[in-house]
Amino acid sequence: MNPTPEQSTIINSTGDLCINAIAGSGKTTTILQYAATRPSNAKILYIAYNKSVKTEAQHKCKKLDLSNVRVETAHSLAYKHIIRKGNYSVNKRGYKTFDITQILELRATGDPFVNFLLANHIAKLANYFCNSTALKVQDLDYSTTLTDKKAKTFVKNHYQLIERGTREFLAKMENREIECTHDFYLKKFQLTNPVLNFDYILFDEGQDASPAMLDIFLKQKAAKIIVGDIHQQIYAWRFAVNSLNQVPFPNYNLTTSFRFPPAIANLANGILSWKKHIDEKHSPLLIKGIGKTTDNKISSKAIIARTNLGLLLKAIEYVVESKKAEKIYFEGNINSYTYAENGTSLYDVLNLYIGKRNLIKDSLIKTMHSIEQLENYIENTEDVQLAMMVKIVQEYGQKIPVILKEIKEKHISTDDKETAEVIFSTVHRSKGMEYDAVYLVNDFISEEKIKKLSKEFLKEHSAKINEEINLLYVAITRTKKHLFIPETLLPENTKKSPYIHPLKVEVPAKENGEITIEEVIGIMTKNSNPPNTNKKTKAYSVEEKRKSHKDAYKPWTPVLDDELTVLYCEGNSVKSMAVHFGRTQGAIRSRIKKLELKELYG
Repeated sequence: MNPTPEQSTIINSTGDLCINAIAGSGKTTTILQYAATRPSNAKILYIAYNKSVKTEAQHKCKKLDLSNVRVETAHSLAYKHIIRKGNYSVNKRGYKTFDITQILELRATGDPFVNFLLANHIAKLANYFCNSTALKVQDLDYSTTLTDKKAKTFVKNHYQLIERGTREFLAKMENREIECTHDFYLKKFQLTNPVLNFDYILFDEGQDASPAMLDIFLKQKAAKIIVGDIHQQIYAWRFAVNSLNQVPFPNYNLTTSFRFPPAIANLANGILSWKKHIDEKHSPLLIKGIGKTTDNKISSKAIIARTNLGLLLKAIEYVVESKKAEKIYFEGNINSYTYAENGTSLYDVLNLYIGKRNLIKDSLIKTMHSIEQLENYIENTEDVQLAMMVKIVQEYGQKIPVILKEIKEKHISTDDKETAEVIFSTVHRSKGMEYDAVYLVNDFISEEKIKKLSKEFLKEHSAKINEEINLLYVAITRTKKHLFIPETLLPENTKKSPYIHPLKVEVPAKENGEITIEEVIGIMTKNSNPPNTNKKTKAYSVEEKRKSHKDAYKPWTPVLDDELTVLYCEGNSVKSMAVHFGRTQGAIRSRIKKLELKELYG
């Protein structure tokens, strides 16, 4: 290794350090070289953010013969101290909303729907507490973590029930009445104020640490080094905090990227400059790219999207409709793209949508009587992953099984990943990866959208908008050479480059210039655009549906039901009835099923 001056300064430093390292700057290599220069008998702990980072670090330690470096994640440390010593057992799959209603015997109103909403928020408050430094659940205000007005109202009206249920849920884990979650044993570890017997502690990917993780790290007496990229914080939904801004250590920077050429570095600088709209005093580090571009060979191509929805839609367009690839690979388990985090299957949502409720396996979805009721649940809980599934189901309906079958038939194993014609990934799954060429799906935030927001709005939602900018930054810095990017995502005055390829984008016309928070920051996937095909552009989000179908979510009345019955009996098409009522075609089909018009009138 021939270290840069920045790297040399870090390697030869002493005491506590905070290192802000831009994408591709060799941060892991730098801190392992730092470890290599310490005494051979020094005990060194390397804390990785997740298992994949841990595996990579272990491989590099072995290569450098660093036998005195122990690599762990915060959770693996907690597991050894809490689970093994305390005789706890872990629920590896997590608790579904339905599970919590059963465990706590929720009977708030006798309405299963309300009880499910309570259970959903109890699970989220439990996670919020377990990732915090709070001593008690009562020390937190969970409502501050919500952005959707409907969800905020529900939580405000039921806060005592949610808080009490959360304390009971956690108490059952503590008393070993139920298996504990990964977040629970990490929190318990933090509350024990553990002493880690090491001379040096290196914390990688520190920008994504939760307050609980950071608290454990800061309380140790060892020399502490935390490294990360403040612009790669993309796990706020897991209650991560930007730890690099919160540690009282001397600051060092790694601003030279070995991954990509100057053109990509300049583009990254331009995108990060959008943060000035949130904070006028914002002055990001100037990124320098020195990646080699003499070899123009493209060995790996990746399509990266902001959301699962955006990625699946692009995969359908690319693999099924356009037949552009025969061998593909999805980062992570391909099946995970058809399951929500709580285990709900896309097929369960599909069966609800088409009225085959007897085939639904998920206990929560089984209680829903219509797709509209599920959408109402989503709005009250901000369940992003379920929202993604609803949008896909509304777009492709009963074609989904055939489409997914074709995609899976072309999917190759991890061992053969290098032979894939194209790799599909969301930003979160691509973090830490690099590819020769990257194609971005048009479901990221743009500067135009940010500019349309009021100062008050930007201030209120600054953290979320900041993270959306980070997501785009992470996505573009996965490339080593070529970037194919929607022209709407390019900063103003982007210079032409043989490595940056703008993509034409058809932007759907709006009824007015207003823009919602959902469209901007991707909550409920409301900023996802449809695939670029020749068919008519469709509205994929609840918000877009409301704009194009103004009466889409008004309650059905007996008068409207009678009117729908007459039109149905007259043989009008679902499309024409949707136009007549100002609702979606899905809403019309759902109401026809609800009224059993097909059974009654053929």
